[in-house]
Amino acid sequence: MREVLKLIAHYVAVAIVVPSLVSWHVRSLMMGPDRALEGSTQFWAMVPGLMGQYLRRAFLCHTLSSCARTATIEFGTLFSSASASIGERSYIGPRCHIGWALIEADVLIAAGVHIPSGARTHGMADLSVAMRDQPSSKNPVRIGAGAWIGSAAVVMADVGRDAVIGAGAVVTKPVADRMIAGGVPARVLRERTAGRSV
Repeated sequence: MREVLKLIAHYVAVAIVVPSLVSWHVRSLMMGPDRALEGSTQFWAMVPGLMGQYLRRAFLCHTLSSCARTATIEFGTLFSSASASIGERSYIGPRCHIGWALIEADVLIAAGVHIPSGARTHGMADLSVAMRDQPSSKNPVRIGAGAWIGSAAVVMADVGRDAVIGAGAVVTKPVADRMIAGGVPARVLRERTAGRSV
């Protein structure tokens, strides 16, 4: 019965976000899907509580590359890339900023995490040209299934399956499966092993 109620709530939320989806499609044609997505997610990010979770997910299921109906996206979270994907049962905490992230199943992302579209989202090689006018090099950042990203981390490189990234860490190099990493820049602290708590 609970699953039926969740399904009904999902379709009610989809009906509510239809005008926003139409607006997003029109704006996508004029300014590109990423710019259109930023504005729309700013709007939906401000809806509080369980209703906000359903409305954000309903909108993102139709605008991102993929977004599972079992994912949770909390209050204040913004997206800047329509190429992002969110896997089954993943949780994205409040006030996160998500770029071109490939978030796999069962990922936990705490509050205030930033996952930009790689480490080189702004060009800076030519000193005679403003950085905003230089070409960027956006790349997807993969967060492996079952990974846990601590509060206020900045993740600019891939994180392996079942890995843990400490709060406030800045990930500039890939972190392998089942590793615990922390610090600025992040470095591997140890491997997760059975029976040993984080």
